Amino acid sequence: MQSFNILKRDSQTSARLGRLQTAHGPVNTPVFMPVGTQGTVKALTPAHIDELGIEMFLCNAYHLNDRPGTGVIAACGGLHVFMGVRKPILTDSGGFQVFSLASRRSISDGGVEFNSHIDGRRLFLGPAEAMAIQRELGSDVAMVLDECAPYPCSREYAAQAVARTLKWAAACAGQPRAPGRLVFGIVQGGMYAELRRRCAEELSAMNFDGLAVGGVSVGEPEDVLLAGIRDSVDFLPPEKPRYLMGVGEFGQMAEAVAMGIDMFDCVIPTRLARNGAAVTRKGRYPLKAALYKDDLKPVEEGCGCYACRNFTRAYLRHLLNSDEILGIVLLTIHNIYCYMQFMAEIRAAIEKGAFGKFLAGVRTDK
Repeated sequence: MQSFNILKRDSQTSARLGRLQTAHGPVNTPVFMPVGTQGTVKALTPAHIDELGIEMFLCNAYHLNDRPGTGVIAACGGLHVFMGVRKPILTDSGGFQVFSLASRRSISDGGVEFNSHIDGRRLFLGPAEAMAIQRELGSDVAMVLDECAPYPCSREYAAQAVARTLKWAAACAGQPRAPGRLVFGIVQGGMYAELRRRCAEELSAMNFDGLAVGGVSVGEPEDVLLAGIRDSVDFLPPEKPRYLMGVGEFGQMAEAVAMGIDMFDCVIPTRLARNGAAVTRKGRYPLKAALYKDDLKPVEEGCGCYACRNFTRAYLRHLLNSDEILGIVLLTIHNIYCYMQFMAEIRAAIEKGAFGKFLAGVRTDK
């Protein structure tokens, strides 16, 4: 069975409405996946995940392998049972975490040696290990191991990272997988258009179930970020799902959808909530500020989330400044709801043939 179906294409841009079929149900695209790094979308229960309309979320293979270990999770029946969730799960291979542990790692063509950020143990992660970990976790979509080049970096460094990414992707493609498991390749190449094209074309020939654009949102300015997406997506097979890793600003996601991106993930909505910042369609603001001490309005006027229907800014500010857990829970509910609504509006605009107008509105809001 074909895992991805394009239901409608926008006439003015490359935006498309799709449906990804997974072992735990269909996912409507474009979709935003909240990040549940260590087996939880921070501050949300599985009931919240259902109520908020989250269709799919991301967990991290590196963190879960380090703690509690895949043996524990496999013994429970896999990640879905372990977490008590029914929604599809995508797992990141750990390549980005290895990238972030630059001072602790040693990279070779065979894989990466690094010290655990938890207890300092020396660990090794290669293509076979990355896929075995994700196989034990039982995720619906597994990502290949890749090497993410930093920004800025030399062309020589980026070319070496692309060569390793392609070698590891081929090795990952040859690993066994559970029935129904989807595997996505990852395009790298830094800010070098010809490297991204080469990586995209060679990965496309490996016939993965989907392709991701990686190596963006690593500190580069927005124009470089958008160029990196364009330099990658233009050379990906149009019939496969396209996943943009780590990008979660509304304007950037809308521009990426216009380029043909179908899937997103980012820590922004949950991380901002933990730091007391509210996400709205008109921007974000610091809810902990004294300005909101006596404010009886909801977090965002017109919002239909549980937090906004039942509580005031004054109450949430009080909770946050008193270090009460409920404040983070309620603000996370609001922020994630805002993201889910944004993606639903994108899908509705594509369905109605009005995505160009929607995009123009997002650009104006910026």
